[in-house]
Amino acid sequence: DEWPEAEKAEKLARGAALKWASGVFYCPEKLEGLGQYRSRETQRNSSIQSRLKSTVQSYLEGVSAGLEQLRSAAQEMQSVCQDLGAARWALLDSADRFQGLQQMRALMAEHVQLASVVQVLPQLFSVHEVLSHTLQLLRGQHLLEAHAKLMMMEHLRDDILCQLHLRGLSGAQATVLSYFGGLQELNESLAKQLWDIVGSSLRLVREDPVLFVTAVRIIEREEKIDDTLLLEATFLPPGRPKGWRQKFYHVLQETITGAHFHATRMDTQGPGLARHLAALQKDVVSELRVVKDLMVQCVPAHYNILSICTATYHQALSSHLQDILREDLDKQALFLLLEWALRVYCSPKMMGHPDLLPEVDVSALGPLMSPELVDQTERKYVVKVQASVVEWMQRTLEVEFKEWFREEEPETDHQGFFQSALPVIVIQMLNENIQVASLITNSLQQKVYKMALEELEAFLGRLREALVQCGKEHQKDRTIPKYYVSYLLAMLNNNLALSSSVSSLHPNTDCREVPTSLQAALDRTQKKACQLLLEELLLDLQPLCLQLPSRKWLSGSQLVSSMCEVIDKYAKDFSRVRKPVCTLLLTESELLVASQYLGALMQKKMVCKSKEERGQLCDRLLQDATQLRELFCGLGLDRSQQSLEAVFALRELIGLKDLALLSLEVLGFITKYPDASDEHISTLLDLRGDVSKEVRHTVLEMMAQHPQVLPENYRPIFSTILVPAPELPLCLRKGKCA
Repeated sequence: DEWPEAEKAEKLARGAALKWASGVFYCPEKLEGLGQYRSRETQRNSSIQSRLKSTVQSYLEGVSAGLEQLRSAAQEMQSVCQDLGAARWALLDSADRFQGLQQMRALMAEHVQLASVVQVLPQLFSVHEVLSHTLQLLRGQHLLEAHAKLMMMEHLRDDILCQLHLRGLSGAQATVLSYFGGLQELNESLAKQLWDIVGSSLRLVREDPVLFVTAVRIIEREEKIDDTLLLEATFLPPGRPKGWRQKFYHVLQETITGAHFHATRMDTQGPGLARHLAALQKDVVSELRVVKDLMVQCVPAHYNILSICTATYHQALSSHLQDILREDLDKQALFLLLEWALRVYCSPKMMGHPDLLPEVDVSALGPLMSPELVDQTERKYVVKVQASVVEWMQRTLEVEFKEWFREEEPETDHQGFFQSALPVIVIQMLNENIQVASLITNSLQQKVYKMALEELEAFLGRLREALVQCGKEHQKDRTIPKYYVSYLLAMLNNNLALSSSVSSLHPNTDCREVPTSLQAALDRTQKKACQLLLEELLLDLQPLCLQLPSRKWLSGSQLVSSMCEVIDKYAKDFSRVRKPVCTLLLTESELLVASQYLGALMQKKMVCKSKEERGQLCDRLLQDATQLRELFCGLGLDRSQQSLEAVFALRELIGLKDLALLSLEVLGFITKYPDASDEHISTLLDLRGDVSKEVRHTVLEMMAQHPQVLPENYRPIFSTILVPAPELPLCLRKGKCA
């Protein structure tokens, strides 16, 4: 019961033995080695028993030794308790004597304080004398000696104040501060001299660097004292931390900005601003060179004096440019600012100067003008340039308008084409502004280019208005202007020159497309000039066309010959215009002649009274159409481009002898000329003089059954011809008309 492990072990051993025995009895050949096994097991049991005895013996010996040590310790503890009891009674007996020792300790502390005061007394007595001497040193600019004495006085004062602070004697601190009151005046005097030196640092490092180095050494002394006091953090004397290093940076920055950027008033116009920017460029480079070559050697490396000065100049220049841009600047001043900020500033002429590289690097400071400010300034510049362009173009147009009324023809080029200086002046002015803008940025060039196209389009509109005004003056008196047609032809050549030159304005040489709106404006200007020329031609043709048709004309008058003379005269004038406008004018003139000729026939002035008269009319139509066609062919207009073919078709319609075929003839006519209306056909039938109401009704009914659609490239001719309204029946009395 006391050793369950032993029982378990015995069971395991018996089980193992039975297992082994069963294995032996199952294999009879193993029975021969049974004796050997018995002897081997006997030896092993003996070995195990001996080891067990040895282990138990050593365990019992250890227990015996432990018990012995416990008995010895108990005896010693009893002895210690007796000694402690005796000491307790001895201490109780000596308590009165300890009170005397406490009083002695207090007297000792007072003695130490008195000794320290005695040691400080000579220094305290000499405070005012030292302050006076220090002030004399400052006046003599012996700054290092003066600062050493000042530090000594401050150290003495601060030690006294610290002792008073630790002992809780705050009331006595005011007395000490009053006693050392002269220190504050000395501090202020020293600081003033230091900041005056720092303010003149750029001059001193070239003339007398010793004084500047002295100021930096004093500032560094004060910084170390500040750092030490801030680390201890037990007591912070009055006036600490002084922060003189930060004050050094502040004074230096104020000196830089005040010397160049605090002018109350400056000339912001072109020449004055150019001089101001040039002076800034020269001064900034010169002063940064002094900082890099001289001042850097006079200050500790951790001051980063070159980087700080560079950043100061950069920020001051950025603010200065913003102040200038708040003024109302002209275009020259705006251009100067953009060029200076975006081109000159980072170039080798200024911040990229070889004497400043590689130490000076403004790329990390950001742009001198923000992208938003650049865009705003560019827009201001474009507005100013636009106003100048508008004014210039208006003056050019006024001069051009006056030239139209001169008593001499316009100038010609080497090929004899009429022209004027207008397109050269306009394109050159616009191109110069675009090229000037390209010296700044691509965005400014694009803005000016866009503005130039807009103003050119507006100029073309004003040019058309001037042409209309000139045309009105000419209608009042056709002798004014004397060379009206010639100047209209010159304007057509000018318009061609503008059209061919517009693509050269584009900043991208690979993109030469003319904007749609501008091309439309050019087309409208050309159309207006052509219209005025054709109106002039019409004025000369109308008196001749009014004589058509008539009996005199049928009998063989020289009417068409006179028309040919007028046309030939204008064709010679048209030859002073470059192609394709010359061809366009001939084409439009031929269409005008054809429409006027046909229109005159449809005015119901004459009706053929007989078959012979119709034949005579057909012969006259053939002669006239042939003469006119040959004239235009001789002028270079192909027969396929002429509208006079309608006169030949009309002759076939009038000369038709079999009225039964009239419907088919009319159908062929309207198929070829789909813009011919019922009124046109009805008028032509009236001209024949032999068409009955029934035949007319049949023809018109056939036309209604075969409506025509205008082909895509068809040139209308009949749609421009007005037919007189039919006469109303005469009413003899009120009521129903007969």
